[in-house]
Amino acid sequence: MIVGVLKLSLILAENHSLKGKRGVLKRVQARVAHQFNVSVAECGDQDLWQTALLGFAAVGSSRPIVEATLNKIVDFVDGLGLAQVGDTATEIFYC
Repeated sequence: MIVGVLKLSLILAENHSLKGKRGVLKRVQARVAHQFNVSVAECGDQDLWQTALLGFAAVGSSRPIVEATLNKIVDFVDGLGLAQVGDTATEIFYC
């Protein structure tokens, strides 16, 4: 079994409150989870208004498939236009 973890930094330049940030993140999380059937969680920058750090986890039997799914998530989030994608980091684990 292969587990892939993606850390995705988002920049919410137009945001002015934690409530606004929460609304954007809920939309991103719901759309990604539905589209790709992965787990999503906010894992950093909880107290900041204009940045967010989301973590995504995908499980599969093939490394190329897991890596492709994580790369598609980055493109999908960028294409939503709800936030600017910043830094990304991917880790692959073998179980």
